[in-house]
Amino acid sequence: MTAAEAMVAAMARLRAAGVPDPARDARLLLAHAARVDAARVTLIAPEDIAPDIAERYDHLVSLRAVRVPVSQLVGARDFYGRRFEISREVLDPRPETESLVEAALSFPFDRVLDLGLGSGCIIVTLLLERPQATGLGVDISEAACLQASANAILHEVADRLDIQRSDWFETVEGRFDLIVSNPPYLAASEMKHVQPELRDHEPRLALTDEADGLSAYRLIAAEAQGYLSAEGRVMVEMGWRQASDVKAIFTAQGWGDIAILPDLDGRDRILCASKPG
Repeated sequence: MTAAEAMVAAMARLRAAGVPDPARDARLLLAHAARVDAARVTLIAPEDIAPDIAERYDHLVSLRAVRVPVSQLVGARDFYGRRFEISREVLDPRPETESLVEAALSFPFDRVLDLGLGSGCIIVTLLLERPQATGLGVDISEAACLQASANAILHEVADRLDIQRSDWFETVEGRFDLIVSNPPYLAASEMKHVQPELRDHEPRLALTDEADGLSAYRLIAAEAQGYLSAEGRVMVEMGWRQASDVKAIFTAQGWGDIAILPDLDGRDRILCASKPG
């Protein structure tokens, strides 16, 4: 069997399993099994597939067919043009979260706090884009803190990033020019409707507050002003249908200059707010 034939067979299996974009996933998994760059898959397509590669590929495709995310199978995910190591202990970075990074980079900051940092993709990216900045990242999950530390080392920002296990602001001290967060925003009632990749293979703690999906915003809105510098801002990602609820929460806490910003698909995704004047 050639690599191309193996890929066609894998596409059919993934399509039958209801996997979105089976062609892309079949290509990425073949590249990982063959230990080549995904861009080189077409070059090896006419060649016979070696038995050890075929065995690895079959195993990967079988796992993807039961909806294990590709990022967990290959151990990495691209985010804002960089490769981040990923495990099932952290949320798989999504393209819409890049909108949070874009929004944050439109303002000056020297000191940044990431609440619930997960893989570390947000704060590591911000520090890479602002070489003078330093940061603190916190997460209640020890496994997430370890994964974020690995990514900080990988991208050579570990000397500018302190990572702590903390239940939101519990261990946080000091003031920050920017506070960012992509908190769990799915309501418990929504969990049965999400894709199997999320529901069955990503950390539930990072997805839902087991309530109405708004608990983290209430906490951040109530407490974040005490950790911001005079000109500081808070920016949070939210579900695309939550904008009015999240804005109301921040308005009730007296925040100033509250703005709702879209993601790349034009959906309400980011809330930005400053301390009241």
